[in-house]
Order: sequence, then C-alpha cells, then structure tokens
Amino acid sequence: MPLNLPNLLTWTRIVLIPLLIGVFYLPLADERQNLLATCIFVIAALTDWLDGWLARRLGQSSAFGAFLDPVADKLMVASALVMLVQLDRVDAIIAVIIIGREIAISALREWMAKIGASKGVAVSFVGKLKTTAQMVAIPMLLYRDDLFGLPITRIGDWLIWLAVLLTLWSMGYYLGKAGPEIRRRVG
Repeated sequence: MPLNLPNLLTWTRIVLIPLLIGVFYLPLADERQNLLATCIFVIAALTDWLDGWLARRLGQSSAFGAFLDPVADKLMVASALVMLVQLDRVDAIIAVIIIGREIAISALREWMAKIGASKGVAVSFVGKLKTTAQMVAIPMLLYRDDLFGLPITRIGDWLIWLAVLLTLWSMGYYLGKAGPEIRRRVG
C-alpha cells in the first residue's frame, strides 16, 4: 500500500466511522450529538472529494487507493444510514435499498472486472447524482434542526427519497449495461 496523502485521507474517512457512531453514545444533549455527528460526516465527505482530487493532481493514484476509496465511501454511508435508522430518522427500507444496491453493484463490478468487461459498468452520471443526493441528505438528517429558517429535516427527507429513486435508477442502468454479458455467460 503506497503511503501518500490521498490514501491517508481515505483511511481518515474509515477512522471517522466509529467516531460518527460513538457520538450518539456520549452523554451529551441531543443538539450537541447531532452537531458533532454532522460535522464528522461532512469532514468525511470532504475527504472523499479531496483524496480523489489530490491523487489526480499529485499523480498519486494507485490500485490500492482505487480499491479503498469506494469501500470507505460505502462504509461511511452505510454506517450513517444504520445510525439514522436506529435514531428513527430514516425508514429501514431506505437503508436496505441503498446499502443493498451498493453491495449488488460492487459485486457486479467485481465480476465484470474479473471477466474483462469492467468498462461496461463504469461510474455513470446517475450514480454521481445518487451519491450527491445521499451526501447532502445524510448530514441534514443527522443535524435534525432548522437552519437559517430552513426545514433541514424535511429537506433531508426529500433528498434521501430522491437518493432512493436515483439508487434504483442507477442500479437498473448498471444491470442494463451488464445485461448482455450476464445473458451471454449465464444464459
């Protein structure tokens, strides 16, 4: 594993996961827990953007970084969603759909790479929109209070449902792209 700044930022995102969860077990007022969890998640989301940017900018892209980055993203989102379900801020079906899609598409990508057809399931624009909707919705749902007169929780609810729709759409897109290979090899 190359030890460089982009990979360290990715590892930081993974280390932040128990901190995000642990905040809700601290003897703090709900408002403080919500604010701390939101800050941790936002920092993690920023490291996601920054590690990729730095890897390209500094020429420090690596196979290990390309593997670890999406794993860190999925772990962070899944952890936050499970916590939001426990806090009764997100329906379990939302978490199941989003986490299930991530597992299924990761497995599909791995299989497609194994058969030499990984370009067929490269990241799509819809997938990027899904990620954006998630990364904006989750901190809003963690924060929970109105901000500057805006109903943050209500906006977060709408965005997480938008993320679910985009999750299903992008899953259909990826399955459609992989469909010919699946039919050729399975059927």
